[in-house]
Amino acid sequence: MATATMRVTNKSLETVRYLASLTGQKQQEVVDSAIEAYRRHIFLDQANSAFATLRNNVDAWDRETTERASWDNTLADTGKGS
Repeated sequence: MATATMRVTNKSLETVRYLASLTGQKQQEVVDSAIEAYRRHIFLDQANSAFATLRNNVDAWDRETTERASWDNTLADTGKGS
């Protein structure tokens, strides 16, 4: 695995060391986990923002709910008689 060096504040380094001692993980694993959690947080914030924008657009929201209803109908189709 490739590695790189980056500068962090002393406070961040202390926090990483503390979390590593609590969890038994290596410091690099703590940093990797924190970055992944932050990436997911950003993704969900962006998704929520996009959904709010869609919800606030009356025409777009109407099209969305109409499409959802059509998908609900397909899910109710059991395929009997095919």
